[in-house]
Amino acid sequence: EFTNSPTLIVMVGLPARGKTYISKKLTRYLNWIGVSTKAFNVGEYRREATRSYNSYEFFSPDNTEAMEIRNGHSWLHDHFNPSNIRDYVHYQINLDCLQVFDATNTTPERRQVILSFAKDNGYKVFFVESICDDPEIIAENIKQVKLTSPDYTDCDKEEALVDFLKRIECYQQTYIPLDDDTDRNLSYIKIFNVGSRYLVNKVQDHIQSRIVYYLMNIHVTPRSIYLCRHGESELNLLGRIGGDPGLSHRGTKFASALGDYMRDQSISDLKVWTSHMKRTIQTAEFLGVQYEQWKALNEIDAGVCEEMTYEEIQEHFPEEFALRDQDKYRYRYPKGESYEDLVHRLEPVIMELERQENVLVICHQAAMRCLLAYFLNKSDDELPYLKCPLHTVLKLTPIAYGCKVESVFLNIEAVNTHRDRPEVSCSFTCNKSPIRELTYMKSLRPCLMTFLLISCSCMKPIETAIVA
Repeated sequence: EFTNSPTLIVMVGLPARGKTYISKKLTRYLNWIGVSTKAFNVGEYRREATRSYNSYEFFSPDNTEAMEIRNGHSWLHDHFNPSNIRDYVHYQINLDCLQVFDATNTTPERRQVILSFAKDNGYKVFFVESICDDPEIIAENIKQVKLTSPDYTDCDKEEALVDFLKRIECYQQTYIPLDDDTDRNLSYIKIFNVGSRYLVNKVQDHIQSRIVYYLMNIHVTPRSIYLCRHGESELNLLGRIGGDPGLSHRGTKFASALGDYMRDQSISDLKVWTSHMKRTIQTAEFLGVQYEQWKALNEIDAGVCEEMTYEEIQEHFPEEFALRDQDKYRYRYPKGESYEDLVHRLEPVIMELERQENVLVICHQAAMRCLLAYFLNKSDDELPYLKCPLHTVLKLTPIAYGCKVESVFLNIEAVNTHRDRPEVSCSFTCNKSPIRELTYMKSLRPCLMTFLLISCSCMKPIETAIVA
């Protein structure tokens, strides 16, 4: 009953209605914005329980033995219930932790079991029901995903198709959708025919509002998203970060080559987005088409370190330099931004990218890393070290449960601005005071931690420090 109680997202719908697609995509988005989320697919647990799949008859309502296996809910408690002290502490600290229950959940009885479990364990429940009666969409989903599932390994595709269609018929015998009257006290969104219409009921909190907003923006229309950085800039040549410089000679050559490459793609409805910075705008000018400027796509603000080299930062701000190496994702430049800030700044861009079809985004290294991490499902620890070289276009094509990536180097040389993850030693230099040592260590993890500060030979012994 707490405002910040975690939400259990429960998928509902017949097979081949895109439930797993939605659950994976939603999980990826929530993790990207910093809401810890994990999806559990019941099909995987069913395969573990049965070891082998024989035919659609396993899903028949008349198959009592199979129904006992399918209705076994002990795995819910294994994966959701805090069963020991460590899990309980983790559960209490991570109040924003979400779980996605990816299954058919086609009967009121099944949904009631989930509601009872959630009530006993302090979860809110939000149902996501996917309803589809378009035979073309269903057939495409079966072709793209279901026929390649482990259930049909080494099986003839025609036989697999017949079997899966009969499996759907088994579910249809007992499927009762969420009802607008009898289920009016539940929180849910109904998605009709992959987004042609939506019905939303009783949204409980801001997390559920964001879920609804996100689900109302995604679509499955085939398209490609092109990501690239601006051409090499004058400050790139000097190894300096940030600023608002123009393109170098080689950067101009890349802009011209980018125009040729995009014209070769023959995309009639291509949209082009840039940041507000000179180097991205100059790059877009060579495309010969209209483009939109997004302030959200601007490079990360380095604050007092703008237009400095990394060597200068290390010399003038050694402690800041070290802190950034400890946690690059959360480190914020003095009077500037962190990668975490940048992710939140870029959320509207992601929403609009999900709504659009073919888009070319010309941006900057840090901004491109954040966008790429969303599409490739990279963690916040991996995000700041993704390689986004100059003069290279990444073509992203969404596929069933992920994203296909093609890297195209346009054969124009440029400086390498990538800085690898440093090897950070656990030892500390002796010239740090206890206060600085404590500050330095606090940056390692922004959560409850206990630090034992071991004194160096040049420091007075100090007691154990408990830092909240």
